[in-house]
Amino acid sequence: MSRKTVLVSGFLALAVSLALGADAPSSVAKLTAEQVIEKNVAARGGLQAWRAVQTLSMSGKMDAGGNESPTRPVQGVKTGGVQLPRRPAEQAQLPFRLELKRTRKSRMELDFRGQTAVQVYDGTNGWKLRPFLNRHEVEPFTKDEMKAVATQSDLDGPLVDYATKGTKVELEGTEKVEGNDTYRLKLTFKNGQSQRVWVNAKTFLEAKIDGTPRRLDGKYHAVEVYYRDYRAVNGLMMPYVMETKVEGVKQTEKIEVEKIAVNPRVEDSRFAKLQ
Repeated sequence: MSRKTVLVSGFLALAVSLALGADAPSSVAKLTAEQVIEKNVAARGGLQAWRAVQTLSMSGKMDAGGNESPTRPVQGVKTGGVQLPRRPAEQAQLPFRLELKRTRKSRMELDFRGQTAVQVYDGTNGWKLRPFLNRHEVEPFTKDEMKAVATQSDLDGPLVDYATKGTKVELEGTEKVEGNDTYRLKLTFKNGQSQRVWVNAKTFLEAKIDGTPRRLDGKYHAVEVYYRDYRAVNGLMMPYVMETKVEGVKQTEKIEVEKIAVNPRVEDSRFAKLQ
């Protein structure tokens, strides 16, 4: 057999292999949206365990600064839809504290240069204090902030008890997220808003979600939030790293959680209008 024949045979074999590989069935199990969510809730600790959670608190550091965005929502798990004040010119990590309580109550505190920004939501109304902007008067949430916080203050996330919350779910398909197979779900909430969630096909933990669109240069840009470094806290799986990517912005933003407490004592007064 000539060298040319060997080369041709090799290319043909490669072509056949690629063709067969393209037609090969996916290794991702065919599941319904309901089955994916059931496995997700089980992987995160179980439905009854999450129903037993009445309060959550977490603290850590989040990136701020380094781009032209005047404000940025705090994205990721249970962040309360909070918006940060004007960002420093250089990238910095700011200490934060977040408290959540059923039903849909949240309080967020963020420290910068000896001052603390505070935003609270009592389940119906929200207020903010932003001394970083030299605004020392308590202000109500804007209409857009109210829309975001109403969804994002959900203590156990959108998938737990989704039907009871009036959420409709749809499996849009499967795709790779950071090299891993995922199920892409579309959630439509009772208020008409929608969100996509990507669930890892192996661990069944959330790999990515749609974040609140970011307004930059007069236009809204898509936001994606990646969940990483899951750890067990009282038997519940929670991500300790959340990275936000904004369409058209090269630099990403990261939240690193240092401590999470399940069912700490949190008084309702923590979510009342700021004085």
